Parts: sequence; C-alpha cells; structure tokens
Amino acid sequence: MNFNELSDKDLIQAYLDGQDKAFEILLNRHKEKIYTSIYLFVKDQSRAEDIFQEVFIKIIKTIRKGKYNHEGKFVQWAMRISYNMCVDHFRKAKRRSIIHPTDEFDIFDVIENPDPNREDTLIKDQTHAKVRKLIDKLPAEQREVVMLRHYADMSFKEIAQLTRVSINTALGRMRYALINIRKMVDDGHVILQ
Repeated sequence: MNFNELSDKDLIQAYLDGQDKAFEILLNRHKEKIYTSIYLFVKDQSRAEDIFQEVFIKIIKTIRKGKYNHEGKFVQWAMRISYNMCVDHFRKAKRRSIIHPTDEFDIFDVIENPDPNREDTLIKDQTHAKVRKLIDKLPAEQREVVMLRHYADMSFKEIAQLTRVSINTALGRMRYALINIRKMVDDGHVILQ
C-alpha cells in the first residue's frame, strides 16, 4: 500500500487499523505548516518543539479514542489544537508574543527566492526585518491575523474558525492591520527602501 497517495482521512483510518506508518506519513505531510505556526507564536525553538509534540500527542489520543470526525480537514483541526495550546502557553506565561527571528530559525529563510544576488538578499533581509518591526507594533488581534495569513498561509475562513470570530471580523482585523502599517510607514516610523 502506498500511503503517500492516501487522503488524510484514509491515513487516519489506516492508522486506526494498526498501520503506524500511516500516521508517520500524515505527520510528515503537515508538520512544517503546524510547526511554523507554533513557532511564530512562541518565538522559541525549544518551546515550539515541546508544543508541537504536545499537539501530536493530543491528536493521537483523540484519534485513538475515536473522537475525531472528519467533518473538516485534518490540517485545520490540527492547527486549531496548536493555536489553542499556544494560547494556553501565553495565558500561563501572562505575556504576548512579539515576532523575533533567532539564530536557529527565521521564517524568511524558508521562502524561496531563485538565485538572488548579494545586494538583493541584503535589501530583502532589511525590508523583512523592518516589516516584522511594524507587525510587532500592531494590536494583538491584528498581529495575530497577519501572522496566520501571511506566515502560516491560512485562508480567512481558517483564521476565523481558529480564532473563533466571524470571517468579517478576521477580514476587518487584516484591513485595519494594513491601514496601521501604512500609517506607520507614512508617519516615518520605518522607511522600507
């Protein structure tokens, strides 16, 4: 059986039927997106890895108990679990996250850019750092939508479900985030070029 060709739903069923390899394929299929979204919230590699492991332990337990139903897509369900665990982490820590790249991980390192020259790379890195500073200055709800949309590559429908707001609220938060970023640029807080 070629597990790589199976849908998420079929992989889950194969796992329930005793095929552990099926869950490994499911994990590998979605781990980058889920880990990246966790990391963007906690900004710490070891914490992100711990939360990531907790997410998949919870997923395994839920599937084994037969409490997972495939009404939605697996990845949205897994992202909701990871989001809730990140929120729990911040409630415990009583602080909000700010986007800071580290020596170990920077989201812009995984964005492909075909053979940039040294100058283009330097300009891109400086621009991305400036944009991150602007995003850090946004109100928490707006920052969250920007991170989920542009860094975790989620649709507004997925963001609305994950954050438990309406799609219009998610869209509104993005709109106000963009307005605020433009205002900061216009006010000279950051010069992007």
